[in-house]
Amino acid sequence: MAITRYRNRVWPTPWQELEDMSTRLSRVFNEGATGRDTMDWLPAVNVEETKEELVLTAELPGMSQEDVEIELENNVLTIRGTKEQTRQEGDDRRYHLWERRWGSFQRSFTLPRTVSAEKIGANFDNGILTVHMPKVAEARSRRIQIGDAAGNPKEVGTGGGD
Repeated sequence: MAITRYRNRVWPTPWQELEDMSTRLSRVFNEGATGRDTMDWLPAVNVEETKEELVLTAELPGMSQEDVEIELENNVLTIRGTKEQTRQEGDDRRYHLWERRWGSFQRSFTLPRTVSAEKIGANFDNGILTVHMPKVAEARSRRIQIGDAAGNPKEVGTGGGD
């Protein structure tokens, strides 16, 4: 019986499933090419949706804007970068525990057709990368008015009661 990591979620979203599959495939191909995993760490990422846009946020502690690159090709958004090692080796210093990760990373996400690729923008603040991906006008939520059988808009809230 294989042991898998516990995930406390009842209904996985397509984004979670895509990320899980992407991470597993990347590790398989990278390990196969070099004999070890070439990705040193993966930043935590959230993707949320509003009526107007998709917003991706990535936690990149200890990094600056210059350390990160974002690329869009064939509707695939790729975030990559390198986090420098902050641990200092020396005779007068011993580490008993070192959990902070460093090195290169790459995360890729296939964007839905509802995203307006030419309007994607990003900002970086206090180690948080935020990528705004506006939806095309046709994909935005809108209220549809219900009309009568002839197609005339129905008056709402007139009080009538004859």
